[in-house]
Formats: sequence, structure tokens, C-alpha cells
Amino acid sequence: MEKKSIFDDSTFAEMLNRIESLTPETGAEWGSMDVAQMLAHCAEIQEVGNGKSLVGTPFIVKLLKRFILKMVLKEKPYPHSKRTHPQFIITDSKDFEEQKARLIDALEKLKAAGPVSKKHPVFGDMSGEERGWISYKHLDHHLTQFGV
Repeated sequence: MEKKSIFDDSTFAEMLNRIESLTPETGAEWGSMDVAQMLAHCAEIQEVGNGKSLVGTPFIVKLLKRFILKMVLKEKPYPHSKRTHPQFIITDSKDFEEQKARLIDALEKLKAAGPVSKKHPVFGDMSGEERGWISYKHLDHHLTQFGV
């Protein structure tokens, strides 16, 4: 897997095009979320990356944060149906168009802020390069989940 960055103009445009190709009927190739829930999940994660508060982090995650960050930053794709932070679990019904707009807004805010170093609420200090890569990698994982 090539290490791309959401801060790269062509990569950013590619991701927006992939998001725009989704429809409310787009089905998942794995996992339990529908497409609107996936958009809400990705938007929530991106909003936290942009500075929104993260609550309810399990103690074990805090304890293993450096190990988890190393796994997140690897080039190897994420495994399917892996556990996530409790705040990012979306089980209720969501409006597709609302969540798509929310995710695009969060991505545009990230892009506008640029590849600056920033403190992540779990992982601690992260470089702009790391932030651009994990934003791309996570979104690519879920867009691939929905076949786009």
C-alpha cells in the first residue's frame, strides 16, 4: 500500500470523488455498518482528528497507545471488522446526505489547516505527514469496504 496523504491535492480530489460516488443504496463488502453509518463513523473520527473531544477512551488503549499508533501508521491495510474506539461505534440510523456533507466538511477543514503537527487525544504528538497518512488510510479502508 502506497503511503498517500490527504493533504496532497490529487489524493484529496480522489477521495472526494470516491465519496461522491456513494449512494444510499451502496452496500458493504464486509462489516455491519450501512453506508450512512460508515460516513458518520468516518466523519466522527475526522472531527476528533480536527480537535473535537474524545471521551470514554478505555484504559487499555491509553496504556498501549504507542503500540496502537505503530500499527495504525504501518503501510499494511487495516484488517476487516477490527474493534474501534467506543465514540466511533455507530449503530443508530443516520441520514446519508447529512453524513456525507459532514464528512466532506471535516475533510475540507483538515485540508485547510494543512499538514501541521498536532496532538491527537489518544496518540499524542503527530506530525503533519502522519496525520495526512492516517486520514487517507482510514478513509480508504472504509471506501474500499463499500466498493469505491
